[in-house]
Amino acid sequence: MSKINGIGPFSRRAFLRSAATLGAAALAAPALAQNATPLEALINDRSRGNWDDQFDAKAAARTAAAVQSNAPILGPDSVPNIQQAIAQYQNIVANGGWPQINPTSQQPLQLGVTDPSVQSLRQHLMITGDLPREAGISSAFDSYVDGAVKRFQARHGLPADGVMGDFTLKAMNIPANVRLQQLNTNLVRLQTFPSDLGRRHVMVNIPATRVEAVEDGQVALRHQAIVGRESRPTHIINSKIYEVILNPYWTAPRSIVVKDIVPLMRKDPTYLTKNNIRLIDSKGQEVAPETIDWNSDKAPDLMFRQDPGKTNAMASTKINFHNPNNEYMHDTPEQGLFNKLMRFDSSGCVRVQNVRDLATWLLAETPGWPRQHIEQVISSRVNTPITLASEVPVYFVYISAWSARDGIVQFRDDIYNLDGNSQLALNTTQGMEQPVQ
Repeated sequence: MSKINGIGPFSRRAFLRSAATLGAAALAAPALAQNATPLEALINDRSRGNWDDQFDAKAAARTAAAVQSNAPILGPDSVPNIQQAIAQYQNIVANGGWPQINPTSQQPLQLGVTDPSVQSLRQHLMITGDLPREAGISSAFDSYVDGAVKRFQARHGLPADGVMGDFTLKAMNIPANVRLQQLNTNLVRLQTFPSDLGRRHVMVNIPATRVEAVEDGQVALRHQAIVGRESRPTHIINSKIYEVILNPYWTAPRSIVVKDIVPLMRKDPTYLTKNNIRLIDSKGQEVAPETIDWNSDKAPDLMFRQDPGKTNAMASTKINFHNPNNEYMHDTPEQGLFNKLMRFDSSGCVRVQNVRDLATWLLAETPGWPRQHIEQVISSRVNTPITLASEVPVYFVYISAWSARDGIVQFRDDIYNLDGNSQLALNTTQGMEQPVQ
């Protein structure tokens, strides 16, 4: 056994066995011919120096994009696909796993950097199939490594910037046997779903913060989403979408009334008026805010209902499905939240980016609701509930590891700590906003 750059024991023989075993796997690049060409010999020559960062820059950009697929996460091939991934990771574990990455300098590992730990990084990426073996082993972070890191990041739901930041390093240093365990855990979850999910259905994958609209076995739409934080998780449920509401009202939950709105009214008596929130009593009558004693120990027993409009917490659209948790999907006026690294920020409901596209798709088989009419109604700011002609199945799932038919294995942060190993929760939920639902 040998030590590589101070990262602990890792057998070179085990690495070569792993790389050879994975050469034919779906994730790996095509294997080298037995007799290396002069170019391949040059690439693998360790004495060639650091000029290899000039190679194949366009390929680096293509590798991350190639991770996207039109195949849905849930489908008839989900179980055999993840079983194939399990077999692949069993081989990786049996051959010694992959090396840990411990950069030796303070400078982040990225394109153009030379660091001894890049040798271990190259080995790791070859074993996982993200880096072709012809890239060779050297200390240079060249365009091959840049593309491979971007591919790894895309497979793990991280920004594909090619920089070995804290979260990328954490994800890469999760041992192979732990990833194998994660795959086995998700196999059990996938086995619980019926083979027929419905010709048209919606899937909300909580750890991936992703919404898929699936039609005839293909992903018709894919949306970024914001789901519940760990303390207010989005519930796992199989249900049916029955209604789309354009220009919805938003009714503030009691907890927000007590913790947020009443203190704000004490500071600014015009807060409700500024935010188009009306007070409604049990008889449906509106109550003037100035008639309420906002310094009372108890919050008023009234409905706090926000009118439709741009400032409405649900913005343009609300999507209702049958559930006992008072959860729903909706738009948001805070579109910048979709740019966050990890989007576990809500109080249980699911905010959907470009939700009007999803609403249009849901209403495609409900007569009289083309996109143009939907936009006209939204512009009117008139509350308009629409019952779907046919209810659409919706699956709220917790799939933190999966593989599509293309053989690309994907992993996500175990935000709710349901996978049975603390190493799988990367603690990527920083800077959470205040709840609005």
